[in-house]
Amino acid sequence: MPPELILHQGRFTTLTPGASEVEAVAITDGRFSAVGSGGDILKTRGPGTRVIDVGGRRVVPGLIDSHTHVIRGGLNYNLELRWDGVRSLADAMRMLRQQVAVTPAPQWVRVVGGFTELQFAERRLPTLEELNAAAPDTPVFILHLYDRALLNAAALRACGYTRDTPNPPGGELQRDRHGNPTGLLLAKPNAQLLYASLAKGPKLPREYQENSTRHFMRELNRLGITGVIDAGGGFQNYPDDYAVVQKLADAGELTLRIAYNLFTQNKGAEAVDFRAWTKQVRPGQGSDHFRHNGAGEMLVFSAADFEDFREPRPELPADMEGQLEEVVRLLVENRWPWRLHATYDESISRALDVFERVNREIPFQGLHWFFDHAETISERNIDRIAALGGGIAVQHRMAYQGEYFVERYGAAAAAHTPPVARMLAAGVPVGAGTDATRVASYNPWVSLAWLVTGRTVAGTSLYGEDALLDRETALRLWTERNTWFSSESGKKGQLAVGQLADLAVLSEDYFSVPAERISHLESVLTVLGGKVVHGAGGFADLAPPLPPAMPDWSPVRSFGGYAHAAASATASLHAAPHACGVHAHGAAAWRRPVPVAEDPTFWGLLGCSCWAF
Repeated sequence: MPPELILHQGRFTTLTPGASEVEAVAITDGRFSAVGSGGDILKTRGPGTRVIDVGGRRVVPGLIDSHTHVIRGGLNYNLELRWDGVRSLADAMRMLRQQVAVTPAPQWVRVVGGFTELQFAERRLPTLEELNAAAPDTPVFILHLYDRALLNAAALRACGYTRDTPNPPGGELQRDRHGNPTGLLLAKPNAQLLYASLAKGPKLPREYQENSTRHFMRELNRLGITGVIDAGGGFQNYPDDYAVVQKLADAGELTLRIAYNLFTQNKGAEAVDFRAWTKQVRPGQGSDHFRHNGAGEMLVFSAADFEDFREPRPELPADMEGQLEEVVRLLVENRWPWRLHATYDESISRALDVFERVNREIPFQGLHWFFDHAETISERNIDRIAALGGGIAVQHRMAYQGEYFVERYGAAAAAHTPPVARMLAAGVPVGAGTDATRVASYNPWVSLAWLVTGRTVAGTSLYGEDALLDRETALRLWTERNTWFSSESGKKGQLAVGQLADLAVLSEDYFSVPAERISHLESVLTVLGGKVVHGAGGFADLAPPLPPAMPDWSPVRSFGGYAHAAASATASLHAAPHACGVHAHGAAAWRRPVPVAEDPTFWGLLGCSCWAF
C-alpha cells in the first residue's frame, strides 16, 4: 500500500537505537510506515502520495509538554495579551495601551503570566501609576509569576475591592495610608487571591472559547508541540470546563494530543471528588487525541507548597499526611495514576512517607505516579522515588524565578534546582514541561535552552557543567521520555515505524545553532498523525486555515502569542524606532516569503539585540 505522505531531503532525528539520523520518512494511516533512505522511500510512492521536500532542514519528533494547562489556557487565550518573550517594558506597555484602545466595556485587558520582570531591559514591572495612566477606565489585570498581580483602579472597582475587603488567608491586598487597596495583590505565599481575582473577569461565550482553543493549539503547533499532558488547575471543573476540548475532539479538530489529569476543586472534600470521578472515567479512556490520564496535580490542598521564592518555604499542616493517604489509597485501589505538585524536598519527604506506607499495604505494581517540579529534591528522596517506581516531571520555572531563588537561598543552593542530571543517573523516569500558562511561558525552546545552558531568561547562569544536559538528552526529555508520564511509551515520541506520525521541521538546526539561539527556534512545518497542522514560509500553504480570532478585538489578532509571532506588537514603533533604527514596518518587510531552502523565519535583523526574543 503506497504511503499517504513522504517527507524527504532532511536530517531526521529519530531518537531510536541504531539509525539516529535518516533522510526521509513515509506515513500511512497516521503512523510512520518507513524511516530511512530517501531513495528507497521515494520508490514506494503512489499516484496519491503527497511528497514534501523539507530542504535539508532538521526534523525532530513532535514535542510533548508533560506539564501544562492547555485546557484552561485554551478557553482564555483569545482574551489574553501575552508578554512572553517581550524584551522591554516600553514595548510591553505600548502593547497594553494599544489593546486598551480597542477593548470594549466591560471587558478587561489581561496579561496572565508567561513572563518575568527580569526579562525586560528595565528589569522591573510597570508601576500602578503607569497602569492607571495607560488605562483610566478599562480594567487591567497583570499576573506576575505566583507572587503578585497588578490591578489598575478600574480593575479594583470591577473586583469590588475596597477598604472593607479583608485579606484572605495566604494573600494580601496592599493598602495606602488610608486603608484603601492600591492595586497590588501579593501571594503570602498562596496564589489563591490572585487567581480568584482573575476569575472575576468576564468569560468568553462557548463559541468563542472553541475558537480560542483552536488558536492556542495552533500557537503550540507553531513551536513544534504535538502533545501535552494537562495538569488541571483551580477553577477548572470536570466535566463542564472540558466540554469545549471534548467537542473539538469529537469533531476531529484537535491539533494536539491531550492527556488530561483531574485536579481536585474542593478543599476538605478532595476524596469526595476523586471517589466520584473514579465512577465516571477510567485512565486511558478516550482516543489518541484526547484521553484521561489520572489524578492531580492537586491531590489534597494541604499538600500544596507554592513556589513563591520571594517568600519563605510554606510549612505544610500537620493533618496533611492523613488527608493525602486517604486519596492515595483510593487511587491505588482504583488503579489510577497520579501526579503531585511538590516544590520543596521537605514536602516530598512527607509525601513519600505516605506513599511508602500505602505501598506496603496495597502495592503500586507499576502504576505511573510522579512528582511535579521538585526544585530542591535531595539525593535520598530521588532514590526513594526510584525504589517505588515513580517519576519526576521538571519544568523551567527556575528560568523565570532563578534570581529570586538565589537571592533567598544563595547561588550554591541554586546550582541543582532541580537536579535533573542526578535524577537521570538514578534511573528515575524524567520528563520536561513548562507549567504554562500562568507562571513560565509555554514556549518549549525556552525550556530546552534552560536545560542545555543553565541560564535564566534574564541571562543569569545558575548551574555548573555537571548539571547541564547535552542537546540530545534534553530533546529526549521533551519527546520519547515524556511518553512514560501518559503511559504511552512506544506509541509516540520517536520517528519509528509503527509510532504515531508526529513531527516538527525546525526553522534552524537545533543540534548546531549557537546555544543562545535555541530559545529562538520554531517549527516551519508541524505534522500530527500524518496531517499538516502548521506551516510557515514556503510551507504556509500546506496548513489548513484558521478562522479569525474571536472576538474581533482579541489581542491575538494584533499580537499573536509568544513574541516571535508578535511582530505587530511593535507596530507603534514606526513612530518610535529602537536605538538600532529598525522600524516595525521595516522588520515586517524583512519577514517575506522565501524558498524552502532558505530560513522562512529569518528577518534580516542580524546583530539587532532588540529582536533577540
